[in-house]
Amino acid sequence: MGKKKQKIILPPDLPPEVPDEEVEVSDEDLDFVDQHSDYANFMSKIDTPSLTKHVSRVADANEGALELLYEKKLRKKFENKEKEENTLEVDPIDALPLKTADGQLYYRRVVKEPKEAAEESGESIKDPALVKPTKAEKRLKTKKLRKEAKKQAKEEEVQQTPQEEVLDEVKKDLTAEEANEKKKYKFAELGTTLLADPESNIRLLKEMLELSKDGDSTIVILGLKSLLAVFKDIIPGYRIRLPTEKEQEMKVSKDVKKMRFYESTLLSAYKAYVQKLVALQQQTAYQLVATRCLCTLVAAVPHFNYRESLLAAVVKDISSQDDVIRKLCCSAVKSLFTNEGKHGGEVTVEAVRRIAELVKSHNCQLHPDSLEVFLSLSFDEDLGKPERSDMDKKAKYKNFKKRKGSDESNQKPENDRKKSRKEMMSKTREEVNADYKAVSSDQDPQERRKMQSQTLSAVFQTFFRVLKHTVQPKSEGSVNGAFGSHPLLDPCLNGIGKFAHLIDLDFMADLMQCLRKLAGNGNKSADSSENSSCQLTVSERLRCCIVAFKVMRNNLDALNVDLQEFFIQLYNLILEYQPGRDDGDLLAEALKIMLCDERQHDMQRAAAFIKRLATFALCFRPAESMAALVTVKHLLQKNAKCRNLLENDAGGGSVAGAIAKFQPQVLDPNLCGALASVLWELNLLMKHYHPSVSSIAATISTMNANTNQVFRVHASPQQAYTELLKENESFATPSAIKRTNNKRKVSDSVPVQGPDLNSSDEIDENAIRSKLSQHFSLLHDIQENERLRSEMDHTRQSLNLYETYKMQKKRKARSN
Repeated sequence: MGKKKQKIILPPDLPPEVPDEEVEVSDEDLDFVDQHSDYANFMSKIDTPSLTKHVSRVADANEGALELLYEKKLRKKFENKEKEENTLEVDPIDALPLKTADGQLYYRRVVKEPKEAAEESGESIKDPALVKPTKAEKRLKTKKLRKEAKKQAKEEEVQQTPQEEVLDEVKKDLTAEEANEKKKYKFAELGTTLLADPESNIRLLKEMLELSKDGDSTIVILGLKSLLAVFKDIIPGYRIRLPTEKEQEMKVSKDVKKMRFYESTLLSAYKAYVQKLVALQQQTAYQLVATRCLCTLVAAVPHFNYRESLLAAVVKDISSQDDVIRKLCCSAVKSLFTNEGKHGGEVTVEAVRRIAELVKSHNCQLHPDSLEVFLSLSFDEDLGKPERSDMDKKAKYKNFKKRKGSDESNQKPENDRKKSRKEMMSKTREEVNADYKAVSSDQDPQERRKMQSQTLSAVFQTFFRVLKHTVQPKSEGSVNGAFGSHPLLDPCLNGIGKFAHLIDLDFMADLMQCLRKLAGNGNKSADSSENSSCQLTVSERLRCCIVAFKVMRNNLDALNVDLQEFFIQLYNLILEYQPGRDDGDLLAEALKIMLCDERQHDMQRAAAFIKRLATFALCFRPAESMAALVTVKHLLQKNAKCRNLLENDAGGGSVAGAIAKFQPQVLDPNLCGALASVLWELNLLMKHYHPSVSSIAATISTMNANTNQVFRVHASPQQAYTELLKENESFATPSAIKRTNNKRKVSDSVPVQGPDLNSSDEIDENAIRSKLSQHFSLLHDIQENERLRSEMDHTRQSLNLYETYKMQKKRKARSN
């Protein structure tokens, strides 16, 4: 129901205006005002200045402006009336009236819209909903909206308390933890479902890959590990070859379609996983996890697709400065070399080539572990020999059959049926053998021999590059790498020593020349400029000598080549050796290979080494002394004429020698004249504090030069060194025991605290230096005190003498 329009009641009309000049005030009016002065007091209180100020502010104190103000008010009033008139009353004929609760009747009124009114009046009014606003209007509108949004945000920030902020953060953390827990359960569920039936649920791999793209590091690591476990279990034992376009156009069964879909999905997911691992390997947060996953895949499935990218990523970090990552990569490559049955040797060739390229690109400045992996390689020397023996047997059998046929020419020819039967049997056997070779996993011997030759060539190419880089002189401005000046020399020499029997004889001369330079470059001679180019340690030079003898023993031992230069280097290296700095095991190995292994030496050289080793045994630790004395015993046993050194006559063995005088400063052992000397060192070694050294010295001194006695050597120098080195850990020297006993006698109740003297390696040099400095400072103080006391006594005596002189002078004066 509509509302009834209320009528507006207008105020009464104002009286006509009369000018002030025409107004006349009567006496009655004045009397009335005087009588009722209380009622007229308000007139005196009217603030006329404020009224005039208000009028001047509104209408600028101008009567015309004031009139304009009244006219504006009237206009607004008339406009409101026109709006009310626009509401038309519905004709009573067209509509029935409405009755209110009061009983009044009224008709509905229709309000004209501004559009219809404008059409009737012929004017055009722009509707903002129909007309597009201008750019300026849009900018103003957006500015207003932005300002309002900023105001609201500021008000919210002001209203928000710190407690609410903390609560919001806690809620976010709780929601993040719940989401992570859900993702973890999701990974477990998807992985279990995949492992239960991989062919039907292979699509879940993509879902796992999507989940592992999370921003949280824990979820990413969990996803990588879960995918690794799934791929290790479901990857087949063969390489997947996707069907070509022609094969896809062919009609196949449902099983074949299902298998193709399974293989293609698995391959695409595996490719995405490998690419993600390679990308995450560059990030420090995921480097360890990504490297571990890559190494596991390389070791577990080297036969599968994308092994090239896996191998490239693993070989790249084989020389990493991080110990954990480097060990993971090295162990993965070693597993490839030792388990060639998984990949047939193809991955071995590729890995060796990649390592060779890495050594070349880094100019031989890699960690030694990157080249030590080559020591895990194995080569089959007798590959294919059984087949040759079978062929020889067949040829012999055919010749025997021919001879037998010629001898039994009188026998009847065989039946045709038997011949045809034999031919059929031979054909079936050939077919069965061919099928067996095609199906069996055994590799063809020729292919295996070819791959091994490629691997061996790449390995020796790397070894020779390292040797060439070591021999080359260094420039003045060159700086050593992070792993030393020659980090790959030791594993290179070990590899050459292990595979010395596989070296081609064409490279033997160059190899031996290079080893000679390396073994002798420690001598700082003025004549040779090559020797001063780069300095090697004593251990590295000893290893060069050992490798040279291994190579010659494995290849040219039958030629009886005399390696005189290497003997000269060993003769000089014995004096340069320092225990603790150099490797004693290498020295013992060099003595064993060069002097003790079934080789007949020249008498002068043998005598020189006997004399040098006996002198060496006096100066160093018991382990090195034991190895030297065992070598002396070997040489004396093999060379009976050298036992003249055990005699105590003036000339020693000079009767049998060509050089009459012993010259220990000569570098060549053949020219030092050691036969003219005497092994007086054995007399001192018999009094050695270690019982093993004293006992073997006593055994050597009992050898007789006249009779051909045979002495059994109980161990090699290497074994003697290792055994005595283990014994020294629990062995206490007699001097240390005596010192401890003396301290106990001085103070039995107080325990003696000091450095452990059982082994020289455990003594702290800093502690000894500090104690010695304290001792000498104390001695210096004592001497200074003594000097001061003597000076004080001298001054005291002089003062006493002066006092006596004064007393005597006074007495003379009194007497006079």
